[in-house]
Amino acid sequence: MRTVCVYGGVSLENQVRALRKGCDIVVATPGRLLDHLNRRSVSLGAIDILVLDEADRMFDMGFIHDVRRIISYVPTDRQTLLFSATMSPEIKKLISGIQKKPVLVEIGSPNTPVSTVDQQFYAAARNTKLDLLVHILKKETIETMLVFSRTKHGADRIARRLAQNGVSSAALHADRSQSQRRKALDGFKRRRFKVLVATDIAARGLDIDKISHVVNFDTPAFAEDYIHRIGRTGRAEATGTAVTFVDDEEKKFLKRIEYLTGNKFEVIKYPGFDYPELEKTESVPLPRNWQAFQRKMRRYRP
Repeated sequence: MRTVCVYGGVSLENQVRALRKGCDIVVATPGRLLDHLNRRSVSLGAIDILVLDEADRMFDMGFIHDVRRIISYVPTDRQTLLFSATMSPEIKKLISGIQKKPVLVEIGSPNTPVSTVDQQFYAAARNTKLDLLVHILKKETIETMLVFSRTKHGADRIARRLAQNGVSSAALHADRSQSQRRKALDGFKRRRFKVLVATDIAARGLDIDKISHVVNFDTPAFAEDYIHRIGRTGRAEATGTAVTFVDDEEKKFLKRIEYLTGNKFEVIKYPGFDYPELEKTESVPLPRNWQAFQRKMRRYRP
């Protein structure tokens, strides 16, 4: 069967030439597929099967409107397969609009990490997380590690710090070009990079075998993201370790994870790591007219 991949960040004309040769399967991202539909370089009028993968993430990233537009180009007489890690009310509403008498096939318990993943939670202030990550990499025997950062700048900062400490690493996020992403992924798969630092958007749906460790450098604000992140390890009956760094401000996120998974997790100090002592500062008394000053400033608030 002939397959054509359609996605952004690469030459559109090369994809047009590949589509003109004809194919049985088109694997596409929503935005670039709409580009081809607008150019009339592809027709979906003969589609028999429509597959929507990562449906919940499409909602999170705002792609669902593009998906609805694409569905309007597909025949109503078709088979539709929808894959989603979570079944939110929005997903159920989408299903009711695009499927007739759908059948739910569920693999594994929802919101429950696989039993092959060892979940560990370590206390770490924001300014000590990089030191703790480097310490873990030097102390433990780690084959491959996937580190999740909340921001793109954070991912670059982590990768630079690891490189300074002699750890081969690469960053993967939305600001990277397609060629840079491919180089980072290929290098990680071929074990040229020991650590891959990624954001949620870039790392969602990664299919990489034998990732031994997943590290949540930032505790995910959304509990569902925690399930997705640690699911990158412990796959295909292999064992894996999921480590989460938690600072004081992120404890509220941990409570969300505990509520979603139905588990209570203990946050401990990493054995052997020299946690810096907090500097003691003397409290500065407020000025006598402090309350009057606050009342005055409220008048100038927008």
